[in-house]
Amino acid sequence: MKSLILKTVSTTLLPLLILFSVFVLLRGHYLPGGGFIGGLIAAIAFILHAFANGLDQTRKLIRIHPGFLIPVGLAIAILSALAPVIFTGDPAMTGLWYEKDIAILGKIGSALFFDTGVYLVVIGVCLTIIFTISESV
Repeated sequence: MKSLILKTVSTTLLPLLILFSVFVLLRGHYLPGGGFIGGLIAAIAFILHAFANGLDQTRKLIRIHPGFLIPVGLAIAILSALAPVIFTGDPAMTGLWYEKDIAILGKIGSALFFDTGVYLVVIGVCLTIIFTISESV
C-alpha cells in the first residue's frame, strides 16, 4: 500500500500495540484478558505493519519465522500445565504460585507461563497464516 498516512500510523502504533498486548497478557491471570487476546493484539500490530510497509519490511522487523513461535509456545504451555504433576503431585493445570510479590507483576504463577505459551502460539499461527496468504497473492 502506498499511503503515507497508513505507514506513519502503523510505525507509531506498532510499539504501542505490542506494549498493550503485553499488558493484556500480564493482566490475564488476575482479570479478563490473557494469552489469547494479547496474542491477537500483537499479531494485528504486525499485520497492520505488513499491510502498510510491505511483507519484507515486517519480516526484517520480526527477524524469525513466525512458525517458530508455535512449538516454543506449545512447549511452554505444556510444561506449565504439567508442572503441578511433576513438582507437587497435584492434578495437571493446578495453579502453582510464588509466595512473594514481584514488582510490577504481582504474584507470579503457572497460569502466567501457560498464558505466555498461548500468547506465542497465537502470534505464530496468525502471522504464519497471514504471511503465507500474502506471499501467494
